Amino acid sequence: MTALKDGEKYTAKGWMAPIDLDRVPDVEVFLDRLGHGRFDRETLVAPIGRNEVWAGRTDSGRKVFVKRLIGGDDAAPRLRRILAFERFKANRPLLADQVRTPGFLGADEDAGLVAFDFMDEARNGAESMIEESFGDELARQVGEAIGHLHNAVPEAGEGLDDGSFPLPDLDLLRGLPLELWHNLSYGELESWSILHGDPELMRGIITLCERESQAPKVPVHGDFRVDQILLPDDGGFQITDWEDFRLGDPARDVGAFAGEWLFRSILDIVSARGDEVVFEAAEFTHEMVLQRGAEKIERLRPRIHSFWQGYRAVRTGLDDEFAVRATAFAGWHMIDRLLASGARSAKLSGIQRAAAGIGRTALLAPARFTIALGLEDE
Repeated sequence: MTALKDGEKYTAKGWMAPIDLDRVPDVEVFLDRLGHGRFDRETLVAPIGRNEVWAGRTDSGRKVFVKRLIGGDDAAPRLRRILAFERFKANRPLLADQVRTPGFLGADEDAGLVAFDFMDEARNGAESMIEESFGDELARQVGEAIGHLHNAVPEAGEGLDDGSFPLPDLDLLRGLPLELWHNLSYGELESWSILHGDPELMRGIITLCERESQAPKVPVHGDFRVDQILLPDDGGFQITDWEDFRLGDPARDVGAFAGEWLFRSILDIVSARGDEVVFEAAEFTHEMVLQRGAEKIERLRPRIHSFWQGYRAVRTGLDDEFAVRATAFAGWHMIDRLLASGARSAKLSGIQRAAAGIGRTALLAPARFTIALGLEDE
């Protein structure tokens, strides 16, 4: 990303003009109460996402990121979990140093608003992944940070959420409500038809949820993706978006990170990224997809293994089935990416289907693939 400059709008890919603040007066009332004055509207931008966001420079000169959580009945619980994480971290100065996050400025629960320092000069981990600058050392450090989070011990009375995660949604696996079905894109309908037409896969997802419910619970991020890792220009990294923070199975976070790299490797089948020689193919055969998929997975496997090494260097008390569940969660991550891709596609591509197929294999037979993913100790 490029830093905001005086009098310029931020136009990086993935950002857009925010909702007119005159329609949401609570935002600037909130900022005034925090002591930052009002936004310089010429600097305002917003990321594309499920929440309403305003990010820019304020009268005080501070760059602030304000999020209003929306989405019906789950908006208030998501905000409560963000605040629970901020309290949890504030009560543990060592953890605050081990798990760096954007500076928390305040919240208004009645208005559904929360504010942080705006990291406008930071790239996110997804950009770094695509640029090929997300290296093994960074992956190791991120693994250490997640390990420290999972090691943190809640105290009696902290009241952390210990409920189940919204995904996988087992009710939707059984069938889609008619109202939802009418509002799905064709790509989403294709995605759900793949799941509903595969009873073995549905049983595998149910089994994973059962094993997750029986696993030891620790503090987890809950929705860990590489685009939630911010990389400031001055070095280091910060982890964002703690809306799903709760007590849960730590294998979910580890599997999500592995799944991100597994998904990237499959997308790269049709790209020249990482190829030592120029690759040209007018048409991909099944054998070619399998060969290039194996090559691309092997090329990015060191990122997963470095994360695992960092995680294992600090993490204590793993149960015997941890790596197997993490691999299954990596498989689920691929299925989840299929559903997300379907929401943005008129029709699923062959590569999206291939990614789902590899995810299916990892989810149904995870013990066979822990080493292939890099989730093994030296």
